[in-house]
Amino acid sequence: MKDPVTTVTGITYDRESIEQWLSTPENSAAAAVCPVTKLPLSKSAGLTPNHMLRRLIQAWCIANAKSGIDRIPTPKSPLHRSAVLKLIRAAGSRRSGAENLEALRKLDELASDDKNQQCLAEAGAAKSMISYVMRSFDDGDLAGVDLALRILRLVWSPTAEKKQIVEEKPDLFRSILWILNSQLEDSQKTDALILLKNAVEISNSNYLEKLKPDFFKEMVRILRSKSTAAAAKRAVLKILIGSCPAGRNRAKIVEAGAVFEAIEMEIGGTERKTTELVFSLLAQACTCAEGRQEFLRHAGGVGMVAKRLMRVSAATDDRGMCVYESIARYSGTRAVVGEMLTVGGVTKLCMMMQADCDEYLKKKAREILKLHSKVWSNSPCIQLYLLTRYSR
Repeated sequence: MKDPVTTVTGITYDRESIEQWLSTPENSAAAAVCPVTKLPLSKSAGLTPNHMLRRLIQAWCIANAKSGIDRIPTPKSPLHRSAVLKLIRAAGSRRSGAENLEALRKLDELASDDKNQQCLAEAGAAKSMISYVMRSFDDGDLAGVDLALRILRLVWSPTAEKKQIVEEKPDLFRSILWILNSQLEDSQKTDALILLKNAVEISNSNYLEKLKPDFFKEMVRILRSKSTAAAAKRAVLKILIGSCPAGRNRAKIVEAGAVFEAIEMEIGGTERKTTELVFSLLAQACTCAEGRQEFLRHAGGVGMVAKRLMRVSAATDDRGMCVYESIARYSGTRAVVGEMLTVGGVTKLCMMMQADCDEYLKKKAREILKLHSKVWSNSPCIQLYLLTRYSR
């Protein structure tokens, strides 16, 4: 043991071990039990440091130092909920700006330690920081907003309580847009986008469908900016993907130019995670006529999908096939079908059917090929494929 603690059942464990036990799905979802006595173990009762046993362990380590035993360091005192609540109240107080900032700095320092994040989350730090951000928006004062955003990023976890908080504060999205257009540093604006992404992920469709076109135009502007960090762009893509299914948001996103910018960004070269998000957004956009029109308006859209298929990941292949299916089924003019053949899209569909991939992807490729088999029947790759693998 390095940090012996005693539970309310009277049994002593090493802190790391018992905390790991309490965090298992079985004990997190239901009432925790003591591993030895099997008695109920209340998490609110906490763990009491066993100082006597720790001193004995340290003394034994010193006595056996010649045998290569290192003395265990004295562990730091665990963070108490009462201390966190006091800091949260100080951060939310309107009495003194200096006191607010000092409390925020201390909370930020605590949140930087992984061991403290759960305690901060349970004490309501996220709710307090959201309130601080919105109050700063109302006052037009950016002081401390960077600290509040960083704390939110570190302690955020999706819960029903946070969903209610977000939906009860209709100006939250406006306050984040205000931050994005402020003079804060790019890293701090990335934290704001991560907060916005988290809020979108837990919001219901009734809330998201009220988003204005200007909101999506701002997201596309951030995507277009060359100074935007990769993490910020991924957050924007997740915001657009999460907002897409609600109401007319899909059309609003297309009208804001997201399809064109997503293709441009992917042609410029991105990492795997970003590519998967780009293809997910394009797949959703292409389910509507406006999205397909914008996709085909870009001269490199069809070719870009062909190039990425079977080169990035299974998720990219899945979304890319959805894009091709939407285009071939609903916008398959002779020019479009010819372009799919010219840029190698049809070849990739044939390769997909012969590759070692999921059966549903092969089935989807087969269905797309059947849609325009008459036009593609004179293609060498189609003839070779049919002769070598399947009968006519």
